[in-house]
Amino acid sequence: MDNRPIGLLDSGLGGLSIAKKVIEKLPNESTVFIGDNAHMPYGNRTKEDIINLTRRSVKFLLNNDVKLVIFACNTATAAAMGTIEKEIEPQIIGVIQSGALAASRTTKNKKVAVVATSVTVGSHAYEKEIHFRDPEIEVTELATPKLAPLVEAQEDHATNLKVVKESLASLKGKEFDTLVLGCTHYPLIEQEFKEAIDDENVTILDPADQVAQYTFNVMRRDGLFSEEGHKPVHEYYTTGNSTSFDKLARTFMDDDTLTSKHVDTENE
Repeated sequence: MDNRPIGLLDSGLGGLSIAKKVIEKLPNESTVFIGDNAHMPYGNRTKEDIINLTRRSVKFLLNNDVKLVIFACNTATAAAMGTIEKEIEPQIIGVIQSGALAASRTTKNKKVAVVATSVTVGSHAYEKEIHFRDPEIEVTELATPKLAPLVEAQEDHATNLKVVKESLASLKGKEFDTLVLGCTHYPLIEQEFKEAIDDENVTILDPADQVAQYTFNVMRRDGLFSEEGHKPVHEYYTTGNSTSFDKLARTFMDDDTLTSKHVDTENE
């Protein structure tokens, strides 16, 4: 038994889509979430920048004595996980592997589209992971760099839908039956994706469920579950403006009492 919290990191708010599913799947567990809003978006940065920024968030989580770390960010998973998992003792769980597994299990016509940041698409991480599971699946990857900042800006539905439609325009005519939301910000505007795709035969896939299940499996395997009766505590931190963070976080997490604290990871 291990009452220490689960650590989660993201470039901003998007990782809350993972945090929410993890909390639902593991209601007895505490969590510590850090969103690096001051430096988002990660998707247009160099690999070196992403590694250094992610390393700061990991250090912050380790200073909070987490028992494992979830990279609730596709870009950090693609660019930094391979480096940082060699540097720390706690296991790192990445979102891309879980998303690829879910996609390979979901597609019926073996045609999958992935929308993600430029760094994630440039790494071809999803294509590699999906082909590892089924080399016959045709993968179309599309960089949509405007979408993560759009979510952080907390625009209205009409504005979101317009930008999503523009971003997905090149997918018209493709015969995919599964669309992977390859950035954890994107599930926060999943309704706009549904309206933009407008095809009931296409499954829009949020990897968060698979990440939560994999986390459960790892914790069961390694004996990391908290004691029965443990009272969970959920802490939220941001390197950006905590008021802006709280506004969307409260809505998405269905918690009007949620409050975050500002932290400067550079000086941690």
